[in-house]
Amino acid sequence: MEAVEQAEKQGNFAKRLNMVIAVTVAILASFLGICKVKDDNIVQSMQQMQANKLDHWAYYQARNIREEVAKATLVQLQLAASISTAEQKRYQPAIEAYEKIATEQRQKKDELKAQADQDQKDYDAANFRDDQFDLSDALIAIAISMLAVTALTRQWWLYFFSLGPSALGIFMGLSGFAGWAIHPDALIRLLS
Repeated sequence: MEAVEQAEKQGNFAKRLNMVIAVTVAILASFLGICKVKDDNIVQSMQQMQANKLDHWAYYQARNIREEVAKATLVQLQLAASISTAEQKRYQPAIEAYEKIATEQRQKKDELKAQADQDQKDYDAANFRDDQFDLSDALIAIAISMLAVTALTRQWWLYFFSLGPSALGIFMGLSGFAGWAIHPDALIRLLS
């Protein structure tokens, strides 16, 4: 009779542990799915920011070339005007026009540089949040793996040990959602 009671207790123990594991895995998997959607949206946004930055730098280079061409043309006109004093008045409108073009190109170039710099800052801020979600994904995956081993070995201590990466994974995911400035730089550098 005692052996039967012992077997029932072990069976109830195993059922209870498996039920707790199943609920924990369901919660972690659901949270992981929600984080994945947000992470994917951040990655799409980062791709657009990167494209914008590259476009702005390309336009910056085009403006730089236009400015240099205008400056070179201006120098040629000024040199030509200095040769003959009689021709100076004819060159003056062209000189003024190219001075204006060079100034406009420099201003537009500076605006594009500022936009490209802002694009990089926006990208870095989004990458910060992406790192948070990536770390959350990794920690929750580790926790789910540990829970699978727990289900096989039926060891409560392993279940409680798996709650560590579970809690850290949820914390990092919440940090990503809430925009908290939690970022384990050393760990991120190691994993990058």
